[in-house]
Amino acid sequence: VVISYLYWLKNVVLLDLGTSTRYYEPVWEIIKSKLPVSLFYGIMAMILTYSVCIPLGVLKALKHRTAVDNVTSLLVFTGYAIPNYVVAIILLLVFSSWLDIFPLGGFVGNNFHELSFFGKIADLFYHAALPLVAYMAGSFAIMTFLMKNSLMEHLASDFVRTAIAKGQNFRGAVLKHAFRNSLIPLATHFGNNISLILTGSYLIEKIFNIDGIGLLGLESVIERDYPVVMGILVISSLLFMIGNILSDICVAIVDPRVKF
Repeated sequence: VVISYLYWLKNVVLLDLGTSTRYYEPVWEIIKSKLPVSLFYGIMAMILTYSVCIPLGVLKALKHRTAVDNVTSLLVFTGYAIPNYVVAIILLLVFSSWLDIFPLGGFVGNNFHELSFFGKIADLFYHAALPLVAYMAGSFAIMTFLMKNSLMEHLASDFVRTAIAKGQNFRGAVLKHAFRNSLIPLATHFGNNISLILTGSYLIEKIFNIDGIGLLGLESVIERDYPVVMGILVISSLLFMIGNILSDICVAIVDPRVKF
């Protein structure tokens, strides 16, 4: 086992991930063919999560203990308490099976290549609507409450009170002073989300029949295609390390006290 591992590690250093025992093709070529799908879902999920969670966290901090805060907390915690694959099944059952609003799965429709440019974009997001909601279900609550708690902590700090005492209105004190400092925990958490760009969720891709890295990894585990499993693990590990570096860079950008 040790000798086999060292032999495999030597090939990885030479950028050779081996050959799939299921497809009999180079592992990197198989992973590369699934890359566009996983990149789309991973990047879109990150953009939507940050675009919604940051404003929602600010709103909850400013409206603390009001009806808006309580209702949104109930919705966010409900989404956090339910595993994302269960959310995927519920969405599929309600909106695809019962109401027949969205398709049952797939990345694009069967007539995708016959559509116009804008028709292709519409078809892509039509198929991606439910999977993206399921992707965001878990991280949504974490990011929202990170933003809320951080902002509330800074609203009670001395530098915000000093800014208001010097004549700065409350909105200006929030946006110019408290908001930027409140982004530091989110910047730190950014690296943990990078690995999701490729790996995503195995079960969500299986449920929605999305032919991405997640589904490839799940099928490789089931079929015991170890070269593909190890190849995906290598890429995920590299992404996690790159994510940590990017987190440090984001913190340095957000926090002026940090100097390289």
